[in-house]
Amino acid sequence: MRQLSAVLGLIVLATACASGAAKTAPSTAPAPKPAAQDTGRAAAVATPYPSTYQRHPNPPVLIRNATIMTATGQEIQGGSILFRDGRIVAVGTTVQAPSDATVVDGTGKWVTPGVIDTHSHIGVYAAPGTFAESDGNEATSPVTAEVWAEHSFWPQDPQIPLAIAGGVTTIQALPGSANLIGGRSAVLKLIPARSVQDMKFPGARYGLKMACGENPKRVYGQRGGPSTRMGNMAGYRAAFIQAEAYRRKWDKWNKDHQGDPPDRSLRNESLAEVLRGNIYVQNHCYRADEMMQMLDLAHEFGFKIRSFHHAVEAYKIADVLAREGTAVSIWSDWWGFKEEAMDGIYENAALVQQAGGRVVIHSDDPGGIQRLNQEAAKAMYHGRRAGIPITRDQAVRWFTANPAWVLGVDSIVGTLEAGKMADVVLWSADPLSVYAQAVQVYNDGWLVYDRNDPAHQPKTDFMLGQP
Repeated sequence: MRQLSAVLGLIVLATACASGAAKTAPSTAPAPKPAAQDTGRAAAVATPYPSTYQRHPNPPVLIRNATIMTATGQEIQGGSILFRDGRIVAVGTTVQAPSDATVVDGTGKWVTPGVIDTHSHIGVYAAPGTFAESDGNEATSPVTAEVWAEHSFWPQDPQIPLAIAGGVTTIQALPGSANLIGGRSAVLKLIPARSVQDMKFPGARYGLKMACGENPKRVYGQRGGPSTRMGNMAGYRAAFIQAEAYRRKWDKWNKDHQGDPPDRSLRNESLAEVLRGNIYVQNHCYRADEMMQMLDLAHEFGFKIRSFHHAVEAYKIADVLAREGTAVSIWSDWWGFKEEAMDGIYENAALVQQAGGRVVIHSDDPGGIQRLNQEAAKAMYHGRRAGIPITRDQAVRWFTANPAWVLGVDSIVGTLEAGKMADVVLWSADPLSVYAQAVQVYNDGWLVYDRNDPAHQPKTDFMLGQP
């Protein structure tokens, strides 16, 4: 699948992108802090498409006698985890089951937090992959900050149940990488749903997809530009200069409410929220020199880049990334499919980790999203073979806690701690083994998938009637 994806990537990458004692806590946890909004605007303008996500009811669950990888630095042998009403109640070795709990025998099995993918195009590039489902790139202008991935997302994409079966509980659905600025992302709970709003992670901030390098100049080089990397940079700067002027006008009006409000611009609204720090920049960028230039751009306009995506040359500037507090969302061993992706090395993730950076293993692929645990394991062992002592906990954090931080939802998901949302995966074996399969997947405490029970194996309408 990876080899096929790499071949297809030559054709479509421009458009698709690329303790012993139990801990206890109350049954509720704080939601992620929502993005600040302009108080002068009507609520319908500030949040025109709010989340309609509702937690699915599920009896309390106790998984006992398992190896629990908490992603907090602790791996508990013979441990138990109890959750009810969507929240983790206790994790440890002496957790007792309440009388109404479903008890799951975890003997010989492993438990991790739910898998989180920071870079997915499922739903916006839906199966079966025809032109009719190709909705990830608004390739009509180099800057399309006005478009939102959620407005392309198809909840009936048959790739969604496959990702769930791989232990994935949260994704960031991104626009593609054809444009300098491709639009807003959507952070979604990966559950069967009728609408994208029913999947939207409550309180999660939007991301802004940006892209460096070959893709924008290839797509627009014969269509008025940019056709060079310097043209790319000029395009970003021009867009943020306009957005800064727009932000100032609106901030002034929100402060004094004198006269009519300024005219709205959907494009500048997104960019202004980046400048205010309310939307996280998710930046497709392969080369070290271009990542350095994008950091310069962020410094010029006073925003932060939350994560570089793909970042095959991140190891060259690992110390800079650590200092900047910018994560990298990367593959374990996928590169070489185009010129700017040629200088990848197997030790990329390990070297960034060693420098103190924040590593995320992402997919950018509907096959890869089904085995992100294996991708993290490969990157861990590549590092160990090079003499970099990557721990098992660090590797698990690469597909749980760290991506939760990139999406700004780490206060509520990404680790197995009392009070957090019960996004929990029970694995058949060590999740850092190629033999591991997700046996059960709980999303917000709901048993969304059970490998041994067809009644808990979701299918989209697209797949009904098919074997």
